[in-house]
Amino acid sequence: MDINIVIGIIVVLILVVAVRRFVGVASGKKGCCSDEGTGVSTCNTAKAPEVAAPKDQDESHYPYVATYEIGGMTCENCVRHVTAALDSVPGTWATVTLAGGQARVRSKSPLDVDAYRKAVESAGYRLLA
Repeated sequence: MDINIVIGIIVVLILVVAVRRFVGVASGKKGCCSDEGTGVSTCNTAKAPEVAAPKDQDESHYPYVATYEIGGMTCENCVRHVTAALDSVPGTWATVTLAGGQARVRSKSPLDVDAYRKAVESAGYRLLA
């Protein structure tokens, strides 16, 4: 067999795996802990950003509330990362749940979906709705 054919086959296989991974992450079906059937967790165990929960947790002080779907969360470590990312937006208090992949965002000022989207994406996840 010609070496060029072998190299071509290897390159195609690598591309197929890369595209499958990209589509899975982009669609929200795979996240930091997707093991792709290898049995080895690839969870992002990096420490979540050091953002303390808001001191003011009186819901009456947060007149603006919305629930967003978050893509890519697969474990409690993901929840911590997304919570810290959302809480880093000034005037925001977020509660994130793994079940259903949702974030309840409370804000003292009108909701800024673009700021939430940027914060979530900077943590490696997706704000879907």
